[in-house]
Amino acid sequence: MGNGSSIADVHCPKCGAPAKYDIVRGSYQCGFCGSSVQINEALAEKQGFQKLQQEKIRKSAERYRLMRASCSGCGAEIVFDENEAMSGCAFCGRALVRKDYIQSEDMPEMILPFRITREEAAECLNSWCRKNSGKAEAKHLSADIGALQSFYLPYELIRGPVTSRVSRMDSSRIYTCGGYVDKVFVNASRQLDNLLLDAMEPFELEDLKPFNFAYAAGQRIKIRDADAKELSIRVDEEISNDYTPLVQKTLETKKVEVSTNAASVLRMPVLLPVCYLQTGETAAAVNGQTGKVSVRAEKESHYYFLPWWLKALIAVLVFGGIAFAAFRLFGMDPGESLVIIGCLAAFFLIVFLCAYSDSVHNKFRVESGREIFTSTGGVLRRQGKELVRDGKDLKKDVAAPVFFEGLDGKIKPVQLVFSSLPRAVKTAVTALVVLFLPVIIALFLNGFDFGRLQLGGSAVWFCIMVPVVPVYLLKFSVIERYERPWIYVISEDGSKKRWRKKTDPKEILDFVKMFLKALFIPPACFAIWFGIICFFMCCYLTAFGFD
Repeated sequence: MGNGSSIADVHCPKCGAPAKYDIVRGSYQCGFCGSSVQINEALAEKQGFQKLQQEKIRKSAERYRLMRASCSGCGAEIVFDENEAMSGCAFCGRALVRKDYIQSEDMPEMILPFRITREEAAECLNSWCRKNSGKAEAKHLSADIGALQSFYLPYELIRGPVTSRVSRMDSSRIYTCGGYVDKVFVNASRQLDNLLLDAMEPFELEDLKPFNFAYAAGQRIKIRDADAKELSIRVDEEISNDYTPLVQKTLETKKVEVSTNAASVLRMPVLLPVCYLQTGETAAAVNGQTGKVSVRAEKESHYYFLPWWLKALIAVLVFGGIAFAAFRLFGMDPGESLVIIGCLAAFFLIVFLCAYSDSVHNKFRVESGREIFTSTGGVLRRQGKELVRDGKDLKKDVAAPVFFEGLDGKIKPVQLVFSSLPRAVKTAVTALVVLFLPVIIALFLNGFDFGRLQLGGSAVWFCIMVPVVPVYLLKFSVIERYERPWIYVISEDGSKKRWRKKTDPKEILDFVKMFLKALFIPPACFAIWFGIICFFMCCYLTAFGFD
């Protein structure tokens, strides 16, 4: 049937060549003849394969007498040969009780055979324990490493298009992105730690085979016991976890929330080779193909998310500490330094509170979880009778998601840009122009005679703008940019063009009407004209002085 990865490929109905999913177009595209394969056609193709494979499994099962046992403690169910003597449950340690013969419909459609033996997996775990001998987890695992057992564990292989809703925790804006997941495996057992098993991935699909009981001879098989609803939730959560680092990079923060809908993916049940050990609060898993080790920490770690007002206070304290150190460095008296810092701190507290006020939904909370430790050194490959690590750590291949925005009445694929040099320069220049606007106008008035400039003429303007400009800089260069990113529309050929909102003539007309009302309808017009007159007086006095 070809290599393993082709089993889960989508094929072009016209020429039979593999088709790859195009996130921008939203369909599978044949690289040979250029035809498109819609998502529903791809799902129908795999349903046909699955029906044929189930019939093969049913016939294969007739040649084997397999038993299954259920644990009276955690409920885990294991498949084994009828002559095998069962001892205890590898997941909780309790005794197993034999049940009826296994039914073929409980079995998956594909299998990834073991590449390493249980003894070789134990040596991989021993190697991790030696390298991490200072950890309590290593000491406990070393003592019980003989209890490590090998299993074929139930998973679902996930391939296909997904959509996600994304948000920053300190922003109110919601984004939508689409992507394509490939070689994602989701654990289909209730008893096992998903994070622990996820950490020992990925697997290589070259050895993936259509399931046959011959591949499982001499091995135990963990029965799938997660129901359809629970498994769908796990699929969405695992894909969200895989996409989170890429989304964090795009949104320029680790504080993101990703919610994924994987209703359109291809889901194929598969058995994967895993060696598993549970001892007390510590658990370890060894990838039965690559030899990668993952170990769950015994104790929980806590992660803290700060509320918006506390961020403002911390920013003021950091600023005050830096300012005090600078004043003392230049020999200023400690008392005078504290007085000046107190005045500045009061001012900047108002600045930071105003700046962070838009993120009031960012509440204080604590999240807990157990750290997962993993081994490094690359994939184990058999060379003759020896296992050798290739030195290259295998990583999950996750396609970068494409964001979509509703622009000009249509949903379009886009690239979001939050931080860029042009945007930073534009913000800084705007702030400087606003701060020194009377001075700039004054230079035009006196013919750029810098010798006649009297900055005291703009004292009132500076008193107003010195508090306003820092708020502007903080709000628009740090906070507001996440609410209004620069948007570049992606065309089908991959080119990008920046999108700018079209000006609505009605909005311009409304603004003009509002401006004219403000200028000529009392009593508000008196205050506006007074402000305009004062501003131009500042410009004149700055240009020509008080003479």
